[in-house]
Order: sequence, then C-alpha cells, then structure tokens
Amino acid sequence: MDRLSIDGAWCHTPRVHGDSRGAFLEAYRMADLRAASGRGLEVAQVNCSVSRRGTLRGVHFADVPPGQAKYVTCVAGSILDVVVDIRVGSPTFGRWEAVTLDDESRRGLFIAEGLGHAFLALSEQATVVYLCSQPYAPGREHGIHPLDPDVGIDWPSPAGELTLSDRDAAAPTVKEALAAGLLPGHRDCLDWYAAAH
Repeated sequence: MDRLSIDGAWCHTPRVHGDSRGAFLEAYRMADLRAASGRGLEVAQVNCSVSRRGTLRGVHFADVPPGQAKYVTCVAGSILDVVVDIRVGSPTFGRWEAVTLDDESRRGLFIAEGLGHAFLALSEQATVVYLCSQPYAPGREHGIHPLDPDVGIDWPSPAGELTLSDRDAAAPTVKEALAAGLLPGHRDCLDWYAAAH
C-alpha cells in the first residue's frame, strides 16, 4: 500500500502469481489496508461499471457522515482514476492525483470518505469494480464538474471527445459547491475516520 499525496488515498499494487493456467492475485485484503492506513473497509455494496473509451465518470462524493469510502479496481481494460480533495479546510484542498488502473498491474485505489472520485476509460472498453463502505443513497450523493478549470484535472482524451452523463455535465464547480454548502469539512471527515474506524 502506497500513500498518495492526498491524505486518505492509498494505492495497492498486488503480487500477481502467473503460470500456464493464467494468474491469481489478492485484489483486496482488509489487514493490508489497516496495517498501512490504520483503518479497514467493511463492504456494504459492490458496484461494477462498464464504460467505452472516452467515458468520464465523476467527480462524485457523498455527505460525511457517513460518506462512502471506495476501493476501486479495473478488472478489464484501463482507466485513469482520479482522487480530488474537496474537504474544506484540508491542507490539500483542491488538489487532485491520478493513478492508472488496468488489467495488467491489477492495482487498486482506496479513497476515504469525503474525497471526490472520478475516472476516464482509456481502453476500448473498461470494466471497473469498486467496493463501497455505504450503499448508494441518492439524497446524500453529490458531484463536482469534472472539467472545472479551477480543479484543472489533466484528462487525456483518447476518443477525441469526452462523454459525460447529463448529471455530471450539469454538476457545479468547486466554487459553486462550496457556496452552496455541499462540500464536506476536513474536520468532520477526520472525526468520522476516528469514530468509525
């Protein structure tokens, strides 16, 4: 488990054991996450999305508490997975970091509650599986526009043009979300991490 520059985000690069039959790996072990980060991830829901090249999903987040921590893997194809710190008062507020997840390295990305999450499908088709600490709750779910120039995520455009859902295309900028009181507070997130884990 490698800590990213944004507190609460960790990248796991598993050992892949291959032979003539194929390969085997441990995609997620709570003990490894707990040893590295001091917390685990109890799974309440598992999501799977299949996206064609150029599909951009996010930046998504949920109200804290309870928020929704995620452990993301790309089981087929390749994605650029992005974490955005949208926790008001965080030393890294507004910063983003990207990790390529694919079906070769088999890396996984842990994203704590209160962080924004987005990804772009780089391959012709990409299948992403993510473990979630809380089930989907529409009333607590929010988004930031993934092309917000103030965040400035450097999205490659493999298909020439990015494809967004109507919801993501209509999402507010960070400034608009901040003014509307939608963004989680850094202190609230830290208190939740301490109380829940």
